[in-house]
Amino acid sequence: MAGILVVDDDPGFRRLLETILSAEGHQVASAATVSEAMRACGFQRFDLVLCDLRLPDGDGLQVLRRFRELSPETPFVVITAYGTVPTAVEAMKLGAVDFLEKPLRSPEELRQIVRRTLGGTPTPQATDRPVAGPSGFPCPSLIVHDPVMLGVVELARKVAPTNVTVLLTGESGTGKEVIARCIHANSRRANATFLALNCAALAPTLVESALFGHEKGAFTGAVSQHQGVFERAHGGTLFLDEIAELDAASQAKLLRVLQDRTFERVGGHRTIQVDVRLIAATNRDLKKLVEEGKFREDLYYRLSAFPLEIPPLRQRPADILPLARHFLARAARSLGKEPLELDEDAARALLAYSWPGNVRELENMMERVAILCEQRVRAADLPLPRSESKQRPVRWKEIEKEAILEALRRNAGNRTRTAQELGISLRTLQYRLKEYGIR
Repeated sequence: MAGILVVDDDPGFRRLLETILSAEGHQVASAATVSEAMRACGFQRFDLVLCDLRLPDGDGLQVLRRFRELSPETPFVVITAYGTVPTAVEAMKLGAVDFLEKPLRSPEELRQIVRRTLGGTPTPQATDRPVAGPSGFPCPSLIVHDPVMLGVVELARKVAPTNVTVLLTGESGTGKEVIARCIHANSRRANATFLALNCAALAPTLVESALFGHEKGAFTGAVSQHQGVFERAHGGTLFLDEIAELDAASQAKLLRVLQDRTFERVGGHRTIQVDVRLIAATNRDLKKLVEEGKFREDLYYRLSAFPLEIPPLRQRPADILPLARHFLARAARSLGKEPLELDEDAARALLAYSWPGNVRELENMMERVAILCEQRVRAADLPLPRSESKQRPVRWKEIEKEAILEALRRNAGNRTRTAQELGISLRTLQYRLKEYGIR
């Protein structure tokens, strides 16, 4: 199976290529612009690049030249609706191995060109490769192909070497702790302690002790001195998950630590100084909680020195199948089984599902099917809700319409911002809205 990058500004056509290639077992990343493609080629090496010639911020030849510099051995196929002989000749001179006009006459046409280009030689799974940024950001635990998530990883790479407090936001199960661990692993504190504490899992009476420790006899049951996570993480990184669940008293004491880097254990009088880098996370809207008087405004601004929003899995579709195959392979290994494969219908069903539980839900599902299946996973084996598991095969126009609706929702109906996000012109967007009857 190969790692393939698809670069095309037409979201429907791009998703069509992703679906065809993913169903063949390839690990597919996608980009809509030259800049996104440049970012992607900086993060990982690909076995094949399929690139449109006309892009919103340049042309595919720029991408081709960049790949020739960074990875001259990577085959490059130019795809365009505007193919001309001079352009084809120029692309071939620069090293393109093939030239294909769109629209595709059939999925088999794409399959054949990929097989011909790769020469039928198996390549390592893209999901087994660590993500690495242009200046080196190794994160073996990260499986990232989607440009939206690659942008988040790039921001994490930039903030990692600093001591700035980071606030990770996003729905439950999106991988906030994974990002936190990668930031720590690429910081100057990488050889020191990384501690994680879930604030929501603590009883209110134990929060202060868990954070700052306590002295012997400080309260009933305190039979010995106890160091809190701040003290134990001295010199390293402390990850506080579900930070919004802290009560008002604990918020005030946390603010003091962030300001002065000092605290006292519960029942103690000695001031302890610490050097800790804090990364906090929440699935709630802290700004709204501040407005409602449920979270301290001064603490909010301290925590959000560098905010990073982790997108839900449904907004990073290019990550779904690589993650699914990674979790499936890992589960099979742990069970002592032969590797399992997703068939085409299973891959389509995974892509069509909305993933309310995000990456965590996908991981749990792959562990379940690894137990139940042998050799091949079919759509019927996936424990998806009946209404979703029995969907008809997804067509590229349906995918495009769904992508446009989702982008419109994210941009509160603003068409200009929606067109920019989708990488298409406003005129093209207006044409698509009329074509699909979207008001």
